[in-house]
Amino acid sequence: MKLNELRDNPGARKERKRVGRGIGSGLGKTSGAGQKGQKSRSGVSLLGFEGGQMPLYRRLPKRGFKNVFRKDFDIVNLGSLQQAIDAKKVDAGKTIDSDALKAAGLVRKRCDGVRLLGTGELSVKVTVEVEGASKSAIAGVEKAGGKVVVREAPAAEAKPEA
Repeated sequence: MKLNELRDNPGARKERKRVGRGIGSGLGKTSGAGQKGQKSRSGVSLLGFEGGQMPLYRRLPKRGFKNVFRKDFDIVNLGSLQQAIDAKKVDAGKTIDSDALKAAGLVRKRCDGVRLLGTGELSVKVTVEVEGASKSAIAGVEKAGGKVVVREAPAAEAKPEA
């Protein structure tokens, strides 16, 4: 096979519909939208409308709520921290904080901070400064001779009270 012989599978790419291009095309004049009415116009929104019957989203019971003040942490396990130390991505001699973890590639996005969890083993004495840590993670770091500093996560914008 040569590069100039590469082709898509038959039917893998579908041609787009060109509507409103004359009656001979089969999609001219009303462009397949039929005659008059709400559904033939632009900006129609009938999602969830069931012809006057009580819609499904109103028939079903509502449960729970979404806490807008919930903190969203990036998670780092002790095992992955040990792998990064072994691979020389993180310097165990310095304090390991969220910036060092991001530089090492252990943390992708910057949420409300980093939470350290206790899965895996740590064999190097380190000082870890994070926004959250589980009891097992703190125990695992202290077992290796290090310590965990849990600092306050950055506060969300406080709403003024009326």
